[in-house]
Amino acid sequence: MFEPSRKPRVFANPLGVDFAQGLVDGLIARIAHMTPTDLARVEIYVNTTRMQRRIRAVFDDGPARLLPRVRLITDLANDPVSLALPPAVSPLRRRLELSQFVAKLLEKEPDLAPRSALYDLSDSLAKLMDEMQGEGVSPEAIAALDITDQSGHWERALAFLKIITPFFDQQNEPPDQEARQRMVIEALATKWETNPPEHPILIAGSTGSRGATALFMQAVAKLPQGAIILPGFDFDLPDPVWDAMDDDMTAEDHPQFRFRHLMNLMGFQRDDVKQWSSGSPTHPQRNALISLSLRPAPVTDQWLSEGPGLGDLHRATAGLTLVEAASPRAEAETIALRLRQAAEDGISAALISPDRMLTRQVTAALDRWDIKPDDSAGTPLALSPPGRFLRHVADLFGKQLTGEALLSLLKHPLCHSERDDRGEHLRHTRDLELYLRRYGPPFPRADDLLSWAKKGNGRDDWATWLASLITGLADAGPETLTNHLDRHIALAERLCAGPSALGSGGLWHEAAGREARKTCDNLNQAASAAWHNEPARLRRPFWCSHR
Repeated sequence: MFEPSRKPRVFANPLGVDFAQGLVDGLIARIAHMTPTDLARVEIYVNTTRMQRRIRAVFDDGPARLLPRVRLITDLANDPVSLALPPAVSPLRRRLELSQFVAKLLEKEPDLAPRSALYDLSDSLAKLMDEMQGEGVSPEAIAALDITDQSGHWERALAFLKIITPFFDQQNEPPDQEARQRMVIEALATKWETNPPEHPILIAGSTGSRGATALFMQAVAKLPQGAIILPGFDFDLPDPVWDAMDDDMTAEDHPQFRFRHLMNLMGFQRDDVKQWSSGSPTHPQRNALISLSLRPAPVTDQWLSEGPGLGDLHRATAGLTLVEAASPRAEAETIALRLRQAAEDGISAALISPDRMLTRQVTAALDRWDIKPDDSAGTPLALSPPGRFLRHVADLFGKQLTGEALLSLLKHPLCHSERDDRGEHLRHTRDLELYLRRYGPPFPRADDLLSWAKKGNGRDDWATWLASLITGLADAGPETLTNHLDRHIALAERLCAGPSALGSGGLWHEAAGREARKTCDNLNQAASAAWHNEPARLRRPFWCSHR
């Protein structure tokens, strides 16, 4: 596909060109003189699942042909490149391990942080570990930093840093995903130095912002048939601006700074970046305007010298509308109205925003007109209906039950959802809400619910069911995570099942639950023994759950 070259092969498409379409068009043009099977030997690495789907969709538009292998860079963490590399540990397991160490540290030094911050601190430490392992930075390197700190903040930070130090021991600890990804990339780079692959390998859509990815891009750029295809590269940016980006303090916030860092890392210049496809930008004047407006702070005086050369700005800004909203709610409603207009006109429209709160507000505004947008970022599990329900249930343990928390749980669509008489459940919930808001108490107990049931007809079974569920929740103390989960799931199941769960024929039966646990424990023990007896390359995960 490529002629021999001593310099890294770096390509890009002009701003405004569909990246996936341009990638496929350029690839098809370069294999026109090759056999159809050669395309199937091409490997393309992308950095997001969305781009992977988009590239496949472009190929699906036809004509029929053999397809290249489109892989994710993050999949390298699971690549069986060598039996010497152990499998990566689960991120959840690592966070739970960290939480145990953080808990011991907080018990030893309670002034560091409150106990309630245990899991937040563990999550922050796990993210710090991922970044350090991806960048190849050891804890010793951070601990050796000379930071003058009279207030003691740095000393407290080092106390937490000591927690993650043992996990960097590759001899005794299994690697995390970021660590294993870097280990795989280093192993591939070493292997390719003596035995480079002969088929084309492309990295498309990555800026090398993470250390492991940049290392992989360097390794691919050295291959006889390797190439890098950059996203969003600004061909209009002059050389003096590129040269001014060497100062991290003044240029790091510029969109092209990552490319400048990549140039220094891989040893190429702006003129070495060639156009990958023949596509042309839709609005070249707009590209030039945006490029000039985003110049780094030290060279913003170029607005005065180069601005008049842009010509008529009306053409560059045609089709653009600036809305200055008075509040976030007004901003979301304005966007929702414009999307509604596009839907009525049959026009495809997209909202691009890094603010997930804004996108959720827009989705809520569109719901008033029964318009359901396709959110490419998906819905977080915690905000899905089952996730919200489980969070409501978890909020009941270990503290005094409030009327607000009880009513929020009873009104959830999954509560009492296994029976056909949910209308009766909602009627009882409404009556209970009116009673609690008028007469109280603010912290209802089981006796209060039974007393309320006696004041009406047909409430006894429902109130008895609810009273049995909330009894003893405030007394929940420290337990093992397994016991917490069992109580949590059992309560959630009984709330979903309704009053029938109390009888022997209900959805939750203790005898059946104990028997299921015993059977699954036996299966897991047998599977664990068989798993360890298998060769490492043949091992597959197995787990039985009584649920």
